[in-house]
Amino acid sequence: MNRETKQKSVVIALLISTFLTAIEGTIVSTAMPKIVEDLGGSHLYTWVISIYLLAVVISTPIFGKLADLYGRKLMFTIGTIVFLIGSMLSGLSQTMEQLVIFRLIQGIGAGALSTIPFTIIGDVFEFNMRAKMQGWMSSVWGIAGIFGPLAGGFIVDTISWHWIFFMNLPFGIVSLFLLWVALHEHIEKKKQIIDYPGILTFTIFMSAFLYALTLVKEHKQLTNQISILFIVTFVGFCLFIWFQAKGKEPMLPLSLFKNKLITIPNVAGFLLGFILVTVTFYIPLWVQGVTNLNATYSGIAMLPMSVTWPFGALLAGKWMSKKPIAHITLAGIAIIIVSCIGLVFFNTETTVAWMMVVTGVMGVGFGLAYTAFNVAVQSAVEWELRGVAVGSHNLLKNLGQAIGIAVSGLWLSDELKGFVLESSLHNVFILLFVLGICSMAVTGILLGKKSREIAIH
Repeated sequence: MNRETKQKSVVIALLISTFLTAIEGTIVSTAMPKIVEDLGGSHLYTWVISIYLLAVVISTPIFGKLADLYGRKLMFTIGTIVFLIGSMLSGLSQTMEQLVIFRLIQGIGAGALSTIPFTIIGDVFEFNMRAKMQGWMSSVWGIAGIFGPLAGGFIVDTISWHWIFFMNLPFGIVSLFLLWVALHEHIEKKKQIIDYPGILTFTIFMSAFLYALTLVKEHKQLTNQISILFIVTFVGFCLFIWFQAKGKEPMLPLSLFKNKLITIPNVAGFLLGFILVTVTFYIPLWVQGVTNLNATYSGIAMLPMSVTWPFGALLAGKWMSKKPIAHITLAGIAIIIVSCIGLVFFNTETTVAWMMVVTGVMGVGFGLAYTAFNVAVQSAVEWELRGVAVGSHNLLKNLGQAIGIAVSGLWLSDELKGFVLESSLHNVFILLFVLGICSMAVTGILLGKKSREIAIH
């Protein structure tokens, strides 16, 4: 097998694994009403999705670090096997409690599938090709966003909801086979030091923090339970930082954040993650609560983003070899800001067609900015730090989304119809515009002389 054939096999393997994680959210959400009908336990409805996302957020940087220590292939294999075991068990669930536990297992494995493929891209391809590969990966997310609800509905209606989980097995096995045949690594055989205190404290404080955010979103006030969780979060975070500063092989090396091509994309990615999740949740709410249209129109309003995002990513790939990364990211963020202005001017007369224009424009902006940021992080460090660098970037983007849905929920009125809802959503949209400006200001630092001098590996 020649080098070109190996690269193609690696790409196919990564695209398959990315598709599995990308489609998971939409296909499960579509099937949830039928799952609740069969299993009962409606009080655990949101936990089926939330526990999966929590596991992904926590396991992503851990797998990133372990991939640096033990190699991408081994950790990708372990993550895929855990994901497939979780999928199989989820499909076999007989109660909602079982499904929640098995989705936790599935989410742990998904943490590897959501970060290691991007690390492998940085390993296998030269700088000019990395952006192109990112474009293909983004296209997979776009296809999954469209295909997921359709596939979920079809499988549930014609076969059984159990098969939305079982279908992962053949695809995952093919992905593993291709990667093992095509990807060859040279890992130095030595006893590795694993940062167990760092992993433990990270898991504790992040779990407490994400659970606290979930309760904040539900109660919209500071209860005793939430206060305790925030205290645990603060103490755990301080211990985590202490272990990272003192450890010989820290899970998340603090020195990593001295590199502006990592720190700036991480901060900007956090802010953009906040914007993205808020738009994804609240444009459908606007459609149904303010304009009084049905859920089908909500999906139609969001559809253009799934189409234009891959276009923006491919455009970024084309420009990457010709233009500075800062220029591409700033162009993407500027487009996002323009679309946020469009959100601010939404009113009761706003048509679904105009909403489609706004989400379509926003998709181009995210495709440009996210792709350029991903390539910047991949290219800012050598092999031995690439996994943890990519893991930190994905962590900050996921955190931005987790915090975004909780904080924006505090701005939202409990009245989900009429003028009160319209006013509340306007406040949220104004907040998104402000965050877009902040993201542009942060990203502008990359235009500085020192950032241009940072080597790209």
